[in-house]
Amino acid sequence: MKFPRIRGAHATAAALALCAAGCSVFAGDIARDEIPVPNIPFVAAVTVPPGYTTYYISGAIAAVADPAAPAGSVQRYGDTETQTTSVLARQKETMAKLGLTFGDVVQAHVYLVGDPANGGKMDFAGLNKAWLKEFGTPAEPNKPARAAVQVAALAAPGALVEIEFIAARKAK
Repeated sequence: MKFPRIRGAHATAAALALCAAGCSVFAGDIARDEIPVPNIPFVAAVTVPPGYTTYYISGAIAAVADPAAPAGSVQRYGDTETQTTSVLARQKETMAKLGLTFGDVVQAHVYLVGDPANGGKMDFAGLNKAWLKEFGTPAEPNKPARAAVQVAALAAPGALVEIEFIAARKAK
């Protein structure tokens, strides 16, 4: 199908009409589309309206949990739950420097290495156990949209978890 080309004042009017329609739909606060299943640590979708500043928080890995463990070993950083707890603590510190909290997180990307103690499969349950201590709690009811994928390796040998965030806060 061929569409007519719109030029000049008509194009400007059409663009303004589309913007007005789109802007009115998204006016207001951040909207989170919950999944109707108990203890799901993420939401189906998050809508960020105009007037918000977006923050991209680089991925972080866990701090060393056991300095006596061999370098490059999983034991040095801990299992998936331990590493997730550590990564979230590190991300919380980074976000605090920006004046942000976990309530401002709208999207999370989680990269998991298969845990040798779990037959080389990612420990999704360990991730969620630590995650639910920070998101979807009475103190922090906001949950982000989230993807979690298994990867072959992370930058640090022995690391099982890397998490990056996208956060949004109403512009001042």
